[in-house]
Amino acid sequence: MIRVELRKLALRPRTWLTLLLLNLLPTVVAVLLAVTDLGPRPGTGPAFLSAVLSNGSLFSVAALAIVLPLFLPIAVAVIAGDSIAGEAQGGTLRYLLARPVGRTRLLVAKLVVVLVFTFTAVALVAGIGFLVGILTLGGRPVTASTSISTSIISVSGSLLSPGQIALRVVVSVGYVALSMLGVAALALLLSTFTDSPLAATLGAIAFLIGSSLLLTLDAARALQPYLPTRYWLSFIDLFRDPILWRDVERGALLQLVYVVVFLGAAWANFSTKDVTS
Repeated sequence: MIRVELRKLALRPRTWLTLLLLNLLPTVVAVLLAVTDLGPRPGTGPAFLSAVLSNGSLFSVAALAIVLPLFLPIAVAVIAGDSIAGEAQGGTLRYLLARPVGRTRLLVAKLVVVLVFTFTAVALVAGIGFLVGILTLGGRPVTASTSISTSIISVSGSLLSPGQIALRVVVSVGYVALSMLGVAALALLLSTFTDSPLAATLGAIAFLIGSSLLLTLDAARALQPYLPTRYWLSFIDLFRDPILWRDVERGALLQLVYVVVFLGAAWANFSTKDVTS
């Protein structure tokens, strides 16, 4: 079952178009930075863009920071929102369940497909970002004094070795992928409630937009530590010297809670709902 679903994902042109578009913006940004040699001032613009002019290898994490606020969540929500609702809209869900395929097994297969897409998308953005950064901006030693944001400027002057950078990039990829699993679980949950993939996708995106807006309101300060988008960019802390783990740990724990709750609700709903399409 899982193999069949993975094959369907790989054979759909939409999958490859989504991955292509996801990597297009960071590539364009890298080319523009290389051509103009003008980056944002330290502390302004997306994370790491002020540092990649001196070290293109950091563009892997800069690419993640570029696509994370909007484009990556949309891509994940589109795939996850289509998982169950797409079958219902196409009239194939009832026939799938008519075969000796339990609902739990089908839901697990769809979840595995979403997980594979999510990790593939994040890894490709980081990998292609690294290659594009090296080719267009070059690679040089990175100092820990590189400015990352207006609130965090390391003054230690210590050097980060290529091994340290590689390890932090790998952890960043895992952290961003985990953050996107919360989006995937929400879209999958909504996909079990509707026969419209678009409705499931837009519902997940609307929830995330609402979370981002609440982060800007002082009146919502009590809710902000529990909002799903609160710690998305905390992987930036992995590139401080020393690493600040507090928000990274909180973000990982929060996403795990959302994943468990949303997936549990998706299973409870899908295992008991009447399937007529």
